[in-house]
Amino acid sequence: MTFLAHFSFGEFSVSETVQSSLESVLRESFHLEAFRKGQRGIVESIVSSKDTMAVLPTGGGKSLCYQLPAVALGKLVIVISPLIALMQDQVRSLKALGIPAGCLHSGQDLDEKRAIFQAIKAGGTYLLYLSPERVQKPGFSDWIRAQNVALFAIDEAHCVSQWGPDFRPDYAKLKLLRELKPNVPILALTASATPLVLEDIIRTLGLREPDRHIRGFYRPNLFYQVGQCDSEQEKIEWVKAAVRKVQDGRILIYCGTRNSTEEMARELATEFEGVDFYHAGLTSDQRTEAQARLNRRETRILCATNAFGMGIDYPDVRLVVHHQMPANVESFYQEMGRAGRDGEMSRCLLLYSKRDKGLQAYFIQQSKAEPRVISSKWKALDAITAFAEGGECRHAGILTYFRDAERIKACGHCDICKATSDWVVAKPARDFKAFTKVRKKKALQGKGEPNGFQTKDAELRAEVLREWRKTYATQRDLAAFMVFSNKTLIDLANKNPSSLGELIEVYGLGESKIETFGAELIQELDKLR
Repeated sequence: MTFLAHFSFGEFSVSETVQSSLESVLRESFHLEAFRKGQRGIVESIVSSKDTMAVLPTGGGKSLCYQLPAVALGKLVIVISPLIALMQDQVRSLKALGIPAGCLHSGQDLDEKRAIFQAIKAGGTYLLYLSPERVQKPGFSDWIRAQNVALFAIDEAHCVSQWGPDFRPDYAKLKLLRELKPNVPILALTASATPLVLEDIIRTLGLREPDRHIRGFYRPNLFYQVGQCDSEQEKIEWVKAAVRKVQDGRILIYCGTRNSTEEMARELATEFEGVDFYHAGLTSDQRTEAQARLNRRETRILCATNAFGMGIDYPDVRLVVHHQMPANVESFYQEMGRAGRDGEMSRCLLLYSKRDKGLQAYFIQQSKAEPRVISSKWKALDAITAFAEGGECRHAGILTYFRDAERIKACGHCDICKATSDWVVAKPARDFKAFTKVRKKKALQGKGEPNGFQTKDAELRAEVLREWRKTYATQRDLAAFMVFSNKTLIDLANKNPSSLGELIEVYGLGESKIETFGAELIQELDKLR
């Protein structure tokens, strides 16, 4: 049924009648009572025939943003998706709602493909899912030119950018869609992208002054915590302590290598039931069966590399642990975002050690990418390291990092804001005295009184530097950890450098940062001499 085809749209506005029609489609075709945060604005941009750049978090309802316009406009929508399994899941869900949909992939026979083309030829609403590689196949160009297309939707659009965490070369060739159908709007959707990645997506896809919708990164039901570890055994004990706190729901443990994934699974299996592992070294059948066991709840605790990624959607993941620090903030956010999708409170624990940074540095050094991409990977590693080493509120830092339209100063549900909360997973202590010491230490950190200072004067310098960092970050719309971490703050306050040359000796201050704001730091410290 076509709901909106007979309405005309103003250059930048959508009428109340059209908004009412969108609500009708939402209720009648998708059986939903209301849009989630951010969805309505995206849909309105699309039905107004505007190119659109949308960033909604994992679990934020991205798929509805292109599915609803297909129904509302009664036309063909082409969706570019990276995974066959993800396409098939969405097609099944749409068909269950009575919405015409299909996907083309190598595993189909000729009759299945013929049925899809016949359904499209009949006209009206249809969602066709394709891989980016299929767009490049011979014959696609001639076929698409003859179709009445309402929208090209590029899902997981960060794959377009060489600055993104999951770059795929065939995604970067999708500007072909603009060239073949220049008047058809393009929607680029992703769950996480920095401003640099967004600009690269816009340029690569040829988007024309796109409406930008960046929101929804705040997850008030997730408790963020970072634990700094000195050894691998300490990490294992911390993971076990976290698992003991979670009695219901699924648990995901992300590990940095295939070996560490299997080792962690073996360690947990000595104490807990329903433990399994998943990584790219398994055969396709083994990975499929591992996911099937998780679906059937035979597996409760899954240890996995980042190969267990896009398209994963379970409502009741109550704990996500990063046993090793990921390569960048985007990967951290996406993987943590698999927790608490049903809105219930859930834990997210990042365990960090110096060895983790070394592992990620090794991966970068082994990369064959061009120099500018390698440079971006180093910057991304610096950012996730600074996040792990602390700054201001964890959630506030994430919102600023992704340039979310909504910001907060303090969340009240992270280890920085609520260090003594029962949601904090305390590092396992050998006795009660040690446990009390850990809690008191965290309480001081939560009040903004960092430990590790050599003198009272160093504490005073830290407070001045903390205020300077906050002001500097706010003026440039940066997360505090992007300026420098708490670990750098403490070292800076202790060493009290008096020249740019002495700043080189401060942890976490490289040549670029010293050149950018080193003189300002020295000026602030000089005020206290």
